[in-house]
Amino acid sequence: MRTASTVAVVVLAVLIGLAVWQFERHGQFGPSKWRVFNDSGTWRFLGRGVWDTLRAALMAALIAVPIALAAAFGRLSRSRASRIVAGGYVELLRAIPLLLLLYIFLLLLPHYGVNVGPYWDVVLALALSNGAALAEIFRSGILSMERGQSEAAFAIGLTHWQAMRLVIVPQALRRLAPALISQGIYLLTGTTLGYVVSYSELLYQANVLGNFSDLTTGVNQPLVQSYLIVMALFVAVNASLAKLGRVVEGRQARRYGKRLAVADPEGGVPEPAR
Repeated sequence: MRTASTVAVVVLAVLIGLAVWQFERHGQFGPSKWRVFNDSGTWRFLGRGVWDTLRAALMAALIAVPIALAAAFGRLSRSRASRIVAGGYVELLRAIPLLLLLYIFLLLLPHYGVNVGPYWDVVLALALSNGAALAEIFRSGILSMERGQSEAAFAIGLTHWQAMRLVIVPQALRRLAPALISQGIYLLTGTTLGYVVSYSELLYQANVLGNFSDLTTGVNQPLVQSYLIVMALFVAVNASLAKLGRVVEGRQARRYGKRLAVADPEGGVPEPAR
């Protein structure tokens, strides 16, 4: 494993070196190519993209979490119908690429009178796609809880759903924090597909800026430079989230140890005694 990681790092370094050499060879690091970034208006323009990216990701997360919890509970239900419906949603949405889901909102639904606009196209597509992924994360977290937790809740008179709401789910969410942070990274980067529906997220703004030309200032389509700036911003944000995830994962490992989720053979958590 260590050898493979070393080889991967070396290969990545070589590829980055070749890219830098090619950029330098074609004058992409020349001062005239970067002059546009000396203008505060350029950063305000990119700042709007950052804001639109964050608000779309946040709204998608707020919608995806309750959907995911409902699907996870459905898959853990004693009701066969609930398990079928929830399982169908999870398997279907995990199988559909996010890009195709966006095209459904952009091209298919408007034919049936459903046109929610670019912002909600991105938000709903992200929420549905990530909701399916989060459902499996929540289900695994709930199944990882010791049976003694639910049995203790039933012993003090709590019903099944009271035990889930007050005891099982809060503890499971704390254990799942690293996985939820990792999923948040995927959700954030997923907003870059907003260009498909002409949503003004960060990558879309960079593309518009990259095709800008102004003969009076000598600025001529700084596309590569715009993409490099956006890449640096995404790397900084995602690296910070990844670092946070590793810190939380380390704390969780020290607190709970390395426990694996074991599925209940009947597909759900224990029920209270009748």
